[in-house]
Amino acid sequence: MSSKTNPRTRSRLRRQTRIRKKIVGTAARPRLSVFRSAKHIYAQLIDDDAGQTLAAASSLKLGAKDGTGNCDAATKVGALIAESAKAAGCEHVVFDRNGFKYHGRVKALAEAAREAGLSF
Repeated sequence: MSSKTNPRTRSRLRRQTRIRKKIVGTAARPRLSVFRSAKHIYAQLIDDDAGQTLAAASSLKLGAKDGTGNCDAATKVGALIAESAKAAGCEHVVFDRNGFKYHGRVKALAEAAREAGLSF
């Protein structure tokens, strides 16, 4: 963290490190990491033991006319990551909110992934 980092970002990164002490993804139960930017939302399935990304989905793949920075896009990304997880053979994951509040787009993505068949 540089000293020029926004205080809000610094706080999120502090929360992120606190969360990452407790959450570890394995091959049997990978970590579902969510990143939220102003325009897009991203999700990855990560095996921390091997240091590999097993699957990824983002609102970049959605059309611009659908909207990319809203709860509808997050819901679609949640369904996409669940499909990718099933294709990779993962039914159970550990949810990593990455320092963001479990609210709004992050919550919409998580609930859509649960409805699509992921358990966490």
